[in-house]
Amino acid sequence: MGLYGEIIFPRLLDWTMAGELFATYRRQVLAQAQGKVLEIGFGTGLNLAYYPEAVTHLTVIEPNRGAGAIARKRLAQSPLPVDSHPIGGEHLPMADASFDTVVSTWTLCSIAAVEQALREVYRVLKPEGRFLFIEHGQSPDPGVRRWQTRLTPVQKIIADGCHLNRPIGKLVAEVFPQVSLQEFYGNGWPQIAGYLYQGQATKPAR
Repeated sequence: MGLYGEIIFPRLLDWTMAGELFATYRRQVLAQAQGKVLEIGFGTGLNLAYYPEAVTHLTVIEPNRGAGAIARKRLAQSPLPVDSHPIGGEHLPMADASFDTVVSTWTLCSIAAVEQALREVYRVLKPEGRFLFIEHGQSPDPGVRRWQTRLTPVQKIIADGCHLNRPIGKLVAEVFPQVSLQEFYGNGWPQIAGYLYQGQATKPAR
C-alpha cells in the first residue's frame, strides 16, 4: 500500500472528515440505524459516536490498514459490541440475510467494483432491511460534471481510489427496487466534490 496510502492518507482522511460539515449528515443518516448493523468502509471510525441505542451489534469492514489502526482506538472505547474485519466490500464473508441495516458514508466512491459491493449489501440484508447512505458523486450540472471527469484520475491517486463522478443514485437503483433519495450540494462544500446523495434503499419482504 505504501507510506502515503497506509500512513499519510488515513491521517489526512481523519482530519478532513471530522468536521461539522460531515457530522451533520452522519447524525441524520445514522439516526435511522437499528438492530444488527454492517458498516462498509468504516474508515477511521468517525461514525461510531453517532450510532443510536437502537443498534444492538455493529460489524465493520475497512481494507485500509492505516485507517483501521486509527479506528481501533475509537473501537476500544465503544460501548457497542463491534466486530471488525480488514476487508473490502466486494466479497463479504457474512451469510445471506444477516443484517437489519447496512451503512455506507462516503465509501461507494472508492470501491473498485462498486456494483458488486452493492449486490453484496443487498444479499446480506434481511428482508425489509435498509441500506442507509450518504455519498458524494456525479453532479447534474454539465460544467461541474466535466471537471469531475477531468479530475477523477488525479483524485483516485491522492484519495485511495475515490471517484468524483459516480452516479450514485443510478448505481443503488440498479440493485434495490425501493430507493428513497435526496440529491443536493452540501452547504459549504466545493461543488466538484460536494454533490451529495443521501437516502435509504429497502430490501423487499419475501
